[in-house]
Amino acid sequence: MVDQHSISEAPETGITPGGTKGAFRDVLSKDHARRGKPPLHFADMTDEQRIETAKEFGMPKFRVKQLANHYYGRFDVNAAEFTDFPAAKRDEAAAAFFPELIHEVTRQVADEGTTIKTLWRLFDGSHIESVLMRYPTRTTLCISSQVGCGMGCPFCATGKLGLTRNMSAGEIVEQVRVAARMMRDGEVAGGPGRLSNIVFMGMGEPMGNYRSVLSAVRQISSMPPEGFGISARNITVSTVGVVPGIRKLAAEGLPVRLAVSLHAPSDELRDELVPMNRRFDTTQVLDAAHDYWLASKRRVSIEYALMRGINDQAEHARLLAKRLNHYGDDWAHVNPIPLNPIEGSRWTASKPEDEARFLDILHAAGITATLRDTRGQDIDGACGQLAAKTRESFGSR
Repeated sequence: MVDQHSISEAPETGITPGGTKGAFRDVLSKDHARRGKPPLHFADMTDEQRIETAKEFGMPKFRVKQLANHYYGRFDVNAAEFTDFPAAKRDEAAAAFFPELIHEVTRQVADEGTTIKTLWRLFDGSHIESVLMRYPTRTTLCISSQVGCGMGCPFCATGKLGLTRNMSAGEIVEQVRVAARMMRDGEVAGGPGRLSNIVFMGMGEPMGNYRSVLSAVRQISSMPPEGFGISARNITVSTVGVVPGIRKLAAEGLPVRLAVSLHAPSDELRDELVPMNRRFDTTQVLDAAHDYWLASKRRVSIEYALMRGINDQAEHARLLAKRLNHYGDDWAHVNPIPLNPIEGSRWTASKPEDEARFLDILHAAGITATLRDTRGQDIDGACGQLAAKTRESFGSR
């Protein structure tokens, strides 16, 4: 069998490289990195590893392409029903290539059936979330890339969980496969359709799990039978500002959109809201983001969660506009986001009039800005809320 441990060089700790000595260190959960590795899945293997595994079970090379067609082209892992596959080999193929990586625990539905939030249990008993959102002209899936998050942003439900571990490429890709199948089979209000957009804005810091995230992006965007055929231009990778990751992504030559969770226009305020700022400050983050625009010609999304009396006042909007306009070109699109507050938290949503004023100031300064549509506010909408409640109910696993 293929040695699962040979396919990944990623550190087991998940600590941002160099983070043990710098001004920032990942916030780790108490059971961090004691869970082993997920089962090796078709989506984790290289072509050579797939062929080698097939050979070990007495399957010729062309069987691998059949499996790829089923997985990427038909979103199917039920090998027992692969009629083009030898009946005697179906169980072996299922066990060798398609171990269950994510298991649905619960599903919450909102917005008249067009928003579906799913809580998944992974092989080690930990939990992640994904959210499928259908709009009139597109369907977007928000996916997780880590179990928990080590960035420690105090207003974020996932940040309160701490980082348990990185997810495998297979665990990430499986969220997409299931959602694509749901859309095709008409399980989302509005009838059968197509999954069109992917955003890495669920649980975790994508740049903290770069290798698996990049593998997932390539599989999502490649055409069948190498991937799901969702355009890379419709994939957004979000970060709180891990500058080396931004620069590495810029060098990949993939036309994915970069989203930077800025949340504050000054270092003094951002140090409080986004602890990573103590390692890579606003100037470093914005410089890297602007360089990403220069390299990709894809406008960068600046994510900005509006918090009442904290970062939503006129002076904050004016400073944000000044910081972005400093670069002299129309390189950024600001997404002010009404905060989905954590129960019992002092961080709460802005007043509607403050949201409107914030937008007006940005627009007057020539900044393109759109207030983010909030989905699923009645279903533990903030990423990590559902997983946190589950952890409280069942105990930390």
